Parts: sequence; C-alpha cells; structure tokens
Amino acid sequence: MIARRSLLLAAMIAPAELAAQPRPAPQAGPSLSASRSVMAGSVLSVSLLRAPAGARVAIARRDDPATAAIVVVEPMAGKAALPTPGVAGVYELRLATGRSDAPDILFRQPLTTTEPSATLSAPERVRRGASFPVRGIGPNGVQDRVVLVSPDAPSEAMGPVFFPIENVEAVLEAPDRAGAYELRYVMDAPVSGLRVLARRPLAVE
Repeated sequence: MIARRSLLLAAMIAPAELAAQPRPAPQAGPSLSASRSVMAGSVLSVSLLRAPAGARVAIARRDDPATAAIVVVEPMAGKAALPTPGVAGVYELRLATGRSDAPDILFRQPLTTTEPSATLSAPERVRRGASFPVRGIGPNGVQDRVVLVSPDAPSEAMGPVFFPIENVEAVLEAPDRAGAYELRYVMDAPVSGLRVLARRPLAVE
C-alpha cells in the first residue's frame, strides 16, 4: 500500500516539476544593428547579427519593392559601411539574401537622414603659392571634398583639395595667381549628387 501511494505521489509531482522548468528561448532570426538617425550623406556603420552567408545590406525608400535599392553593400566580417542618401528623409535599411533580381528581405529597420550641413575654417588671406591650414567638417561622406576654386566655378570644379573622410584638417597650397577664391565643402552622395554645403571666401595676394 505504501509503495502504491509513493507511485501516485510521484506521478502527481512530476508534471508540476516539468511545468516549472524554464523552456528554451526561441532562436532569433537574422538582424542588424545600426543607428536609426544620421546626417544625410554621412557613412552609416552596420553590424550584422546571425546573417547567412551571402547576405547584403541595402538602403531603399520605404515603398520601394524588394528589387529596388539606393545603395547595396556586401558586408565583410559581419560589418558594413553604407553611404547614406544626401537628401534628408525617411528610408529603410534592409538585410537581404538571394538573387539581386529576386531578393529575400530578412530584416528591415527605419532610417532617418537629417539635413546635411558643413563648416569651414581657413585664413581670410594668403600669399600666392603659400601653404595654409584648412579645416572642413560635414557629413564626411566617401566622396566629399574640400576644394579651393574661383567663386563662379561650377560644383564639379577641382583645385587644391582634400577629403575630410580621411582627415578633417589639411594643408593646401594657394594658387600662383592672385585674386578672389572660394573654399567649398562639396558633398557627393547618393540621390543628391554634388551639392555645395559651405563656402568661405579666400583672398590670394
């Protein structure tokens, strides 16, 4: 009789003990980690989480189909750096796999780009052929540049130049011809293309 009661008691306790045991958490799917708001035209750093081999990271407009994207980058070692659109707005960061003409979107995250701006610092006057310090800070995109040109030159004009993504400070050499010049911060980003964000007059004497 005692043995039978022990078996019944064990049968009653076992289900309760099983219910009290923690269940394993479901395994999360592929995702990514990145800032949700950046300056338009800047470089966005992205970390991939549990992404399958061959996955790609893209920036698209929210209503774009899966086959459309503004920027597509293949990550390396689980990380990617994407040039963001140079126009302020709301976009979508996507993690995708499969063929480019029929991608499978594994994860989506909203991305807001704010209005781009830049600042320039340099002497007001320099001597012909002299070296002078310049500082330029802006979106610091991959193709952004700080360049010295004539005031009426088009946006694509080139002259003494440096690229702020490499270093926001540099030493430029003034032209040999005296006159009025203009130091520019030129953004070159997806969607916006070339856009002068800041100008600073410089007199060469």
